[in-house]
Amino acid sequence: MQQHTPGGTLSELVHDGVLHPDFDVLDPDLFPQQRPLYRHQEQALRKAVNGDNLVVATGTGSGKTECYLFPILNHLLNERTAGTINKPGVRALLLYPMNALANDQMKRIRSLFEPYPEITFGRYTGETEHQRVRAVAKFRDQLQTEPPPGELLDRAAIQANPPHVLLTNFAMLEYLLLRPQDSSLFDGPSGKHWSFLTLDEVHVYDGAKGAEVGMLLRRVRDRVNATKRGALQCFGT
Repeated sequence: MQQHTPGGTLSELVHDGVLHPDFDVLDPDLFPQQRPLYRHQEQALRKAVNGDNLVVATGTGSGKTECYLFPILNHLLNERTAGTINKPGVRALLLYPMNALANDQMKRIRSLFEPYPEITFGRYTGETEHQRVRAVAKFRDQLQTEPPPGELLDRAAIQANPPHVLLTNFAMLEYLLLRPQDSSLFDGPSGKHWSFLTLDEVHVYDGAKGAEVGMLLRRVRDRVNATKRGALQCFGT
């Protein structure tokens, strides 16, 4: 499919009942309601909201990130309407092959979630500080601004109240599964909400690395499916 074929707009998808009405409060400069999405984005959103697993394979700059972030946001907005958004726990795991990609995606995630302070998100990698004081100082120094209310910056906060959206890399995920102090991400009351598993740059997981990551994801699936109904919905780009 040609990646630049135009599709429907966010406003049309809201009108059709595909997306939650609260999509209309997104920053219009970043996410214009009347600008046509690419056709593959519209198709991905319709399929994802319907519960389908997806692999999105299009060129650079074709909006693959929105193909999984919008369905995840839609799910969280439905939770907010249902009154369950205040329960801490991971709903979506975003897995990146390296920290640089996770760091880059944080900019887009901050912009997307900014109008919804009830939605929490956090990046948990080897670079994540243990305590909030150092994490906030580091954030201010690097970005010259204050952290958004929904972003959990430090390990202590993520462990105490697991965020709705968790970003990490596959090497760190291995540690998270093993360490008792991180068990709240997968187990107990805060581990019952898992719904989405997303792999960005999925084509890099080939050969021995692909086999290793495949087994790692099976462990994640088996662990969280033991505490919730249904299977994880999976996205790959």
